[in-house]
Amino acid sequence: MAKVIVGGKRTAEEIARESDRQLRKSLTLQDLFFLSLGGIVGSGWLLGGVAAADVAGPASIISWIIGGSIVLFIALSFAEITGALPKSGSIVRYPHYAYGGYVGYIMGWAYLLGALTVPAVESEAILSYASTYVKGLFHTVNGVSVLTPVGILYGILLLVAFFLINWFGIRFFAKFNTVMTWIKFIIPIFTFAFLFFILNKSNFVSHGGFFPQGIGSVFYAIPTAGIVFSFLGFRQALNFGGEAKNPQRDIPIATILSIVVAIGLYTMLEIAFIGALKWPNGVNWSNLTTSSLGSAPYFVELQNAGIALFGAFAYFLLISAFVSPAGTGWIYSGSSARTLYGIAADGYYPMGLLKIHKKTKIPYVALITSTLLGMIFFLPFPSWYLFIGFISSSMVLTYLMGPVMLMTFRKYAPNLQRPFKLPYASIISPIGFIAGALIMYWSGISTLTMVFYTVLLGVPVFYFLYAPQKLGLSKKFAYTVGVVEFVITGFILVFNYLFVLYPASKEQTVTKTIAFLTGLALMAALWFTFTALTASKVSQKYKTLFTSSYWLFGMFFATEVVSYFGAFGMNTLIPFPWDTVLMIGVYLVIYFLALRAGHKTEDLEVAIEEAGKTNLVETENI
Repeated sequence: MAKVIVGGKRTAEEIARESDRQLRKSLTLQDLFFLSLGGIVGSGWLLGGVAAADVAGPASIISWIIGGSIVLFIALSFAEITGALPKSGSIVRYPHYAYGGYVGYIMGWAYLLGALTVPAVESEAILSYASTYVKGLFHTVNGVSVLTPVGILYGILLLVAFFLINWFGIRFFAKFNTVMTWIKFIIPIFTFAFLFFILNKSNFVSHGGFFPQGIGSVFYAIPTAGIVFSFLGFRQALNFGGEAKNPQRDIPIATILSIVVAIGLYTMLEIAFIGALKWPNGVNWSNLTTSSLGSAPYFVELQNAGIALFGAFAYFLLISAFVSPAGTGWIYSGSSARTLYGIAADGYYPMGLLKIHKKTKIPYVALITSTLLGMIFFLPFPSWYLFIGFISSSMVLTYLMGPVMLMTFRKYAPNLQRPFKLPYASIISPIGFIAGALIMYWSGISTLTMVFYTVLLGVPVFYFLYAPQKLGLSKKFAYTVGVVEFVITGFILVFNYLFVLYPASKEQTVTKTIAFLTGLALMAALWFTFTALTASKVSQKYKTLFTSSYWLFGMFFATEVVSYFGAFGMNTLIPFPWDTVLMIGVYLVIYFLALRAGHKTEDLEVAIEEAGKTNLVETENI
């Protein structure tokens, strides 16, 4: 429970409740639907098609269907939770309700990593299409097109524009976004309709057949080619839940409908892209993104169609190349601000992030902070294609909480009013958890290691800011644990990147394997030992916060081991599909361990009480 004292007077949850009441409740069902659909239809439709085809060839069509269906399973869990407990910044607040401060912080930090980067990703997608007529935005480094310093400057200016759209308040933001999302939705429909006129059926079996890079590539494309990244935009209706007029009814409808519509749209676009390909010399499925198609795939196809109308529409497409990713960018700009707001509401970050602007009723300090932090991510990932795997896996990690939280809340809050109650939840929840975890696994050992270790690298902040004030730990102990965890985790992360995972590394496979497993064993010992040690230092009341995290660390390290030796790893001893079958069993065990770890936290009790009061007031007003 977030009882950080501010000025000796008010606790974090008291300030959060006051801030929640100040948020303007003005979002309609249409607004929420277009927020989620606008979050989904962004740069993914502009660049995801060529990225997916580059990985899986024509079989990428299946990748879009599987990826969207998996995300739908996860979203169904969140639809019930958010309908019952609508909160702004909801996704980072619910883990705190189900598991308490420790797991809640880890999940909040993991989600924040992904949320802060998306506006930068969408800016890069805009600049990628703009590079077809504005020179000097990109240059090639090690075969990858990355932003130049001038390109980074333009990207920063785009983030400032996203900030300003959010600054004018939720009503302006919602109406402006609805108009722009109509444009974002209509242009892709015209695009695949036009391309169907020049569809070449032979493309679906050329250059190696329908599965040119094997069946495993169908699954590898889901996290690494922008597929999951695109569909994860569904969460926008959830994150803006505290500003909805009728959240209990509208959020579930908006969430589910946006994914269903997007599955149909993206599948048709992929079919159209593959069917309309006119192969440049020397290009095959595996090098599409480095060809002339990589920067503006649909623009190039329409230009090469040989039909005047299509060529003219190609230039109109450049408008969408700005509107689509920009729309997703400004949505995520607001969403990342709500994420910071939600983490602060849980008591992890400074209470200043909870300040609401008196006139526009937005969390303005969080908005300013998230915009500034988002600019940093142009530096380590100055390319759309380099961003995607990292963002997808870090966000999927947090979405895995949905199915287990659903069952936890049903167990410990059975009387909570649920306008939408997921049927067959005991079956759908484990399917959603396992399928989501598999998306994470399929992203490959390099991405997994970067994601897991970067997530753990942020945990010391919990010891610096939260543990001494909330849990009664001595500053000496908390700071020592935080520093040791940060130094060792950072060292192993850098070591793995330079000497094990980096493609140019010349070490033998045996040497890499020994180094990787040694580092992994050290990481497991470090995190399990320090977590258990911390649990022994706190009062009995807070021990559960730490013992309820063991399943999460177990998932991290078990996934790392199998991934390294699996089909998507460095030393494949377990080929596809047997590695995936093995992980299904592992994740099923972890799912039930996660269910056992969930408990009725004090914050969940408060949230249940608040929800009851809200429902009572709404009933009296009818």
